[in-house]
Amino acid sequence: MAPRVCPWWIGYLLVSPLRRLLQNPDTILAGFVSPGMTVLEVGPAMGFFSLPLARLVGPAGRIVCVDVQERMLQTLVKRARLAGQADRIVARVCGPTSLGLDDFTEGIDFALAFAVVHEMPDPPRFFAELARLLRAGARCLVAEPKGHVTAPAFEATLATARQVGLGLVGRPVIWRCRAAVLQKGEAADRRAAPGSYSAFKPAEFPRPLV
Repeated sequence: MAPRVCPWWIGYLLVSPLRRLLQNPDTILAGFVSPGMTVLEVGPAMGFFSLPLARLVGPAGRIVCVDVQERMLQTLVKRARLAGQADRIVARVCGPTSLGLDDFTEGIDFALAFAVVHEMPDPPRFFAELARLLRAGARCLVAEPKGHVTAPAFEATLATARQVGLGLVGRPVIWRCRAAVLQKGEAADRRAAPGSYSAFKPAEFPRPLV
């Protein structure tokens, strides 16, 4: 089955405050992001994670938000302005097969790909591009919805990432997701038990947006 991109209007549901009860961004991102970082978020939709990320990196940091849907990013930018965080957000529209972020090569400290890899037409190309963007030793959190991605399919995704030097170093527990922490560099690819980095346990060249 060909990948299908989430309709833009679903973005309003994805930023619902009720979602925070099950997938709290602050909890999920804890330990990954610190002030001054440059963070890449792939497929941010309307910014459920983007605004918390902007708060975590502080005034000296940047969140590079890349999405194929301009309407998603337009709403994200509006929300960032209302939150007083627009100066920390770099929002760009990308093509379906490339992030187009050559100007950030080896300049990303952390990357987030939440519920987006299964929508990509060419995941191997995505991970190869991601590996070029990450600094040595930088990590990426990949999470996929269990309702869309089977366990074998997720393991195949991790194998694809491993082929370009992004090794598995953790398996966070996130509600209704299959998740993994990948790391660039020779320290990566350690055996990781489920629950490590536990984040939640239920109780062509892109166009900048202005």
